[in-house]
Amino acid sequence: MKTLITGAAGLIGSHLVRSLLDLDREVIITDDFSRGSQQNLDDLKIPNECLVADLKYFDKVLRLTKGVDTVFHLAAKVGSVDYLHGSDAKELDAMQINIAIDTNVLKSCVDNGVKKIIYASSVSVYPIHLQQRQNIVFEEDDLQISDKIQGEINPEGGYGWAKFMGEVQLALMTETKVGIARIFNTYGDNAALGASSHVVQALISKAIRYPKEQFVVWGDGKQTRDFLYVSDCVNALLKLEEKASFPPVVVNIGSDKEISIGTLAEKIVKISGKSLKIKYDTSKPIGPISRSPVTTKAREILGWKDVVTLEEGLKKTYVWVEKRLSK
Repeated sequence: MKTLITGAAGLIGSHLVRSLLDLDREVIITDDFSRGSQQNLDDLKIPNECLVADLKYFDKVLRLTKGVDTVFHLAAKVGSVDYLHGSDAKELDAMQINIAIDTNVLKSCVDNGVKKIIYASSVSVYPIHLQQRQNIVFEEDDLQISDKIQGEINPEGGYGWAKFMGEVQLALMTETKVGIARIFNTYGDNAALGASSHVVQALISKAIRYPKEQFVVWGDGKQTRDFLYVSDCVNALLKLEEKASFPPVVVNIGSDKEISIGTLAEKIVKISGKSLKIKYDTSKPIGPISRSPVTTKAREILGWKDVVTLEEGLKKTYVWVEKRLSK
């Protein structure tokens, strides 16, 4: 069975490639290296050549999907809060690029008769006005796309609209078995560092660089998130592949354990072993106030559960970031 992974050099993609190779799967990998890196693949001892491709060009995507049985479509233009929501121009850029990528990949799958698609969707498809409230959790039935769209449609910005439109396209692909993973916050080895890093990696990097860099948390630290270690996310995607069907199987992928960013920062400070003071900058953008999943469907339909605790995952990630920054 030939499998294609887009976004294969990123956080989730690189670990998924490693898991599939360990299962003796025939794997084709592609990335444009805008966010992922060859180093991620090298560190996991992945021997496969990563085909560099810009998925905004349909002819290239059509060639990649020829003869492929399953596609794990993880590629997306994404980044920090500032990139996704810094301005209307950035919102538009995220929306247009991601719709183009998804449309090309999904159309090529139809044209080439790909049997299964596992699609990395996002918490961003859920109504943004609900994400701006405290203690909100999201269930898959809050937004149904299988037979007809049900629930409020108000995705989070341009990126959220693109992911929503990707799900709508998949719901119309009657000849393909589909699994849609609404992924919340995944972290771990091979996550992007620098300006485009997400909160776990950003705070760990600041702790490692302290005192050369101040340990600053964006916002007041009261906003909450759900964090899932990358190996648990990959296991969920593999189990979702087994259950893919039409209409699509849609599941939230997260830990079901909400935590404030302030508490997350305190845990990272403790792991660092340094005497550093947390500073809060309320002038910076913070994104949604609350975003946590109900993962009952993933646990019941897929027979999946997360096994890496936040403390364990943060310690592993701290060691990895420290090693990567020293290079």
